[in-house]
This record gives sequence, C-alpha cells and structure tokens, in this order.
Amino acid sequence: MANTELTIGMITRETSRVLKNNVVFTKYVNREYDDYFAKSGAKIGVVLNIRKPVRSIYSSGQGLILQDLTETSVPVALTTQYQRSFAVTSQDLLLNIDDFTTRFVSKHVTSLANQVDDDGLSQYINVYNEVGTPGTPPTTIDTYLAAGELLNNEAAPMDPRRIVMGPTMNRKIVGALAGLLNPQRKISEQYAKGMMAADTLGFDWYMDQNVGLQVVGPQGGTPTVNATAGQTGSSIVTTGWTAAVGLRLNKGDVIQLAGVFAVNPQNRRSTGYLRNFVVTSAFSSDGSGNGTINISPSIITSGPFQNVTVAPAANAAITVNGAANTSSVRGLAFHPDAFIFVTADLPLFQGLDKADRVTDPDLKISIRSIRDYDINTDRAPLRLDFLGGWATFYPELAVRIAS
Repeated sequence: MANTELTIGMITRETSRVLKNNVVFTKYVNREYDDYFAKSGAKIGVVLNIRKPVRSIYSSGQGLILQDLTETSVPVALTTQYQRSFAVTSQDLLLNIDDFTTRFVSKHVTSLANQVDDDGLSQYINVYNEVGTPGTPPTTIDTYLAAGELLNNEAAPMDPRRIVMGPTMNRKIVGALAGLLNPQRKISEQYAKGMMAADTLGFDWYMDQNVGLQVVGPQGGTPTVNATAGQTGSSIVTTGWTAAVGLRLNKGDVIQLAGVFAVNPQNRRSTGYLRNFVVTSAFSSDGSGNGTINISPSIITSGPFQNVTVAPAANAAITVNGAANTSSVRGLAFHPDAFIFVTADLPLFQGLDKADRVTDPDLKISIRSIRDYDINTDRAPLRLDFLGGWATFYPELAVRIAS
C-alpha cells in the first residue's frame, strides 16, 4: 500500500495537541480567544481591553441610594508571536503522524510550551500578596495554608484553586508531608510520582520549572514614609534610606507600611494583616535618602474599591519582605481568573504551498501552520505560529510563595 503524504491540517492539529499536553501554568489560567480576527488576521501590538465587573458598597433603607457604576478594564496587548520553524523533506512527509510527531513536532513544541509558561509565570511580578521567606523553601504545610488564608481574605472563589511550584519546592513539601496523616491513596500517588497529589489542602498542585525568579533589592537605611500623613494612590514618598544615591528596591519586591491593614473587598473589614504592596518599578533613593516608590495596589481608603483600613501615618515604618540581595523563585497559589492569556488568529497568506489554522476548543490558542517549498534545497520549510499576550487580570486572586 502506498504511503500517504501528511496534510498541513494533520500537522496543525497535532501541533495543537502536543502544545496542550505540554503547557502547565497556561492550561490553568483564564484563556481568551478573539475570533474577530478570523478573516483578516491579527498582528503584534493589537490591544484588547478585557472588561471587569463593577463593584458596589453596602447600602440599606427605604430611600433610593444610587451608586456610581465604575467600569474598569485590563488592556491585554498581543505582544509575542510564538514561533518554531524547521525544514522537512518529501520523505519526512510520508511518515505516519506518530513518527513525524516524535521526530519533529514534539521537540519544537515542547520548547514552545515552556516559553509560553515562562512568560505566564513571569506575571508573578504584578502580584502583591506573598507568603514565605525569600531564600528558604517552605517545608511545612503552614506556608501553603497561609496562601489559602490570604486568598480567603481577598474573597477569592474557593474552587478551583491551584498551586504551581518549582522543583525544589515540590521536593521539600512532598518529603515533609510523607509522615503526616493523609488519605492513603494520595500518599501512594505522591510516593509513586514524587509530586503533590491533586486536591490537597484546598489546591490542585503542579510543578513547573519556569517559576519566576526574584532578587530582593539592596535596601539600606531605616526607611519610613515621609512626614506627610495620609498619602494615597499608586506611589508613596519615603525617607530614611541610606544617604547616598543608589538602587534600593527592585521591581517585584514586596513591602508593608506600618498601620496600613488590608480589608476584605466584600465587607471592607480589616483582615488583621498588613496590606502587601508590590514595587512596580525599580526604586533608587537620592543623596539624602529620599525617594518615591511606585506601588500596586493603589492605596484606596474608601468607596467600592477600598483596599486598606487607613492611609499611612507620617513616618510609618516600611518593611521589605526578604533580606537584601536574596535571589529565590516564586511559586504561585491562584484562582484561574488571576491571570489571562489572549490569542487571536494570524493571517493565512495566499500563494504558499500549504497553510492552515486551528483553534483548540479547550486550550483556546489559535495555531497557524505554513509550509512552502524551497527549490534550491528540495526541502519544505514549515513554520508553526501563534500570537498571544499575557496580563495579570485580578492580582488579588493570586499569592506569591517565596522559596
């Protein structure tokens, strides 16, 4: 029986299948596919605004109490055209799909999946809640329970919740739980696979070697809020750093302000914990030890988006999570809506040998395959592409786990 040449459609669908089986973090976040571009195709730089629901505050009584409806949205830019390309011969195209996948598709798409996960896990830098001690991998369940507590305090939905951790974090916690009272089936599963079992401590657990790496800034001095009380918004004026020009905090560092407690977003009551703030750009002090730190979330003391009990007092102490210059990874505990990955259709050009595009109904990633013919080498260059963009959608629905 004569061999049948593989079609571009078969290769495209197989690429989608392999990608879905190899991504970890990306598979468990909010994914949006915009079919607006199905005919014309999208390009790098397109920005999609994903709308978030409005919030309201408590009201009661017979009288009509109108509330302002403040709609917000998160811009998601399609910034990356993920691509893997290789050349095949006529004989290669006569392979069966399993052999073709083993020789060509798997090795390229596995690398591609790691790249997408790496970009996604880099979103940790926008998350402000953090548990654990940088430089010390957690060895007890309390750190992970603390992450769940923070999610509860932020009114995160209970299900589904996931944890993605690095290889060392996985080794430490699996070993630590080995002697504890747990369902026998889960203990057996963890022993056989060397991985945390799903649905443990309120989370499904996954390991991904692409977890983000954070280096805590050099710090220096005894920093405080400056003498101006009641500062609000996305920056805070500070003083008390080492009296010399120099880098103090890196983007992604987490700080707390004395006396500024987080509130539950539903009832606006204090959680009893200081509000965490993430530094949104590298911060350097001036020669007198002063400077303005850009932070997230913005300090909001009232209204439907209130997130703190009070604004910082004058000279309130500033605490940085982690010792100066500590380098360590950040796992993530999160609800899927914390992060969003958006894709759109790339154009299918005419005048080529073969072209196809498919969108996986589960992964919602639009993959394009293009094959042409090179008469000079008697080979067919084949490229696999998709266009995507990451954003932190609800940072309050995620917690960083320092390791």
